[in-house]
Amino acid sequence: MVNRTRVKICGITRPEDGLCAARLGADAIGLVFYADSPRAVSIEQAQTVVAALPPFVTVVALFVNPEPAEVDAVIQQVAIDLLQFHGDEPADFCQRFAKPYIKAVRMRDNVELMGVAEQYATASALLLDSYKPGVHGGTGHHFDWSRFPSDLNKPIILAGGLQPENVADAISRTHPFAVDVSSGVEVAKGVKDNEKMNQFMRGVSVADAK
Repeated sequence: MVNRTRVKICGITRPEDGLCAARLGADAIGLVFYADSPRAVSIEQAQTVVAALPPFVTVVALFVNPEPAEVDAVIQQVAIDLLQFHGDEPADFCQRFAKPYIKAVRMRDNVELMGVAEQYATASALLLDSYKPGVHGGTGHHFDWSRFPSDLNKPIILAGGLQPENVADAISRTHPFAVDVSSGVEVAKGVKDNEKMNQFMRGVSVADAK
């Protein structure tokens, strides 16, 4: 089995960006259903993005402290494969929608990852992101990668401040199951840059080849 780092490109708002990400080899694209985000999409926008994707690309829906009806509406109207909860949602909330889910963990100074992994035992993976008060992802800054765990019995996704210039180093230091990028491959918030996405994927390949 080839051991490679999976890639999710998040904050997709345009069909052409999702299609480009897929053609470059991204395993997943992320759609943000959080009104306060500059990368938020409507259900109609999400439908257009998903319709442009080829097969075998995982579609991830990101939420921040949503009402159950919000999640249900997205699941019912968009072909979602995986949910991502990026707020303070408890495990019983995350697992109520009959979809696999990722739980994001913002890396505060006092976060105890072993306890989080036990609390969210039903999560498919944990996503570790930078912590900035009042900001749920898309900070453009990375946390101290030396805090990345090596002993959790669960896939770990590295996020926060990743970009083409540092992704190979990040992977070499942390050996994550996957990496998640958003602002690091943008020309403007919510608008991806094809060449940056290409360079990011090359950086992942360089790290995996070592």
